[in-house]
Amino acid sequence: MSPLSPASLSTAGVLLITVPTIAFGGVSLLSFLMRDVPGYLDNPVRRGLWRAGHAHAGVLVLLSLVAMLYVDQADLSGAWKSLVRTSVVAAPILMPLGFFLSVARPSDTKPSKLIYLTMAGGVCLAAGTLTLGIGLI
Repeated sequence: MSPLSPASLSTAGVLLITVPTIAFGGVSLLSFLMRDVPGYLDNPVRRGLWRAGHAHAGVLVLLSLVAMLYVDQADLSGAWKSLVRTSVVAAPILMPLGFFLSVARPSDTKPSKLIYLTMAGGVCLAAGTLTLGIGLI
């Protein structure tokens, strides 16, 4: 495999910098469990969405890092490669934001319209991975 382009390396660097924030989020969720923080254990909707947000952040950052290994190998123009990098990196930002912010207040028992950020992240993920896949075929 040839070395990564500067754009892919920079993108991977930014993704790696987000990993400690994901770890901090996991520690925060654990502390909510251990300290019985009001609005977390007693709010199943909030608890479920925050767990989903944390899980999606971790998995999608890893997927994005793996995708960076393939972007430069794809038979795509520079603009399409940029679109793939941007789309694939937008997903681990937008999806968790939607999960977390849609039930930001401890009293929220149903998601707000910010849950649509998760769908926007899903669209970005689908567009980026589909484009990358086609470029690799």
